[in-house]
Amino acid sequence: MSLFTGMNTTSSALTAQRLRMDVISSNMANVDTTRGKMVDGEWQPYKRKSVVMAPKENPFSSFLNKAINTRDNDAIGSGVKVSKIIDDEETPFKMVYDPEHPDANGDGYVQLPNVDPLREMVDLISATRSYEANVTVFNANKAMLMKSLEIGK
Repeated sequence: MSLFTGMNTTSSALTAQRLRMDVISSNMANVDTTRGKMVDGEWQPYKRKSVVMAPKENPFSSFLNKAINTRDNDAIGSGVKVSKIIDDEETPFKMVYDPEHPDANGDGYVQLPNVDPLREMVDLISATRSYEANVTVFNANKAMLMKSLEIGK
């Protein structure tokens, strides 16, 4: 286990949470975008996006150390990564009656994105709190490393 393992793990979480906040911001910015993507010659509204996170794969050295040592190293994590950003295919588009809108269908209804601002704000608060918690962990780790340097004084 390296001296900087804790910092590397925490920094991967900071990067992932920052990307999550960026995706949420994109969703909020496109809450009224009726022309998000062209599908079969027709415009489709913007689809809500979400971040899928997964644990980082352990490097070969961790498996080697585990084989050499008799101690249980399963509790040591190696961080998190964003595995993909997916479109929300399950939530249907909102249908709003607005016959004056240029994207209204023959019945006067407009398809709006499947973005719920309340849900996005809850996700944003969650991502912000996770980011803040990881900053606290990073600073605590840094303080412990600085204190360990003072041992030899």
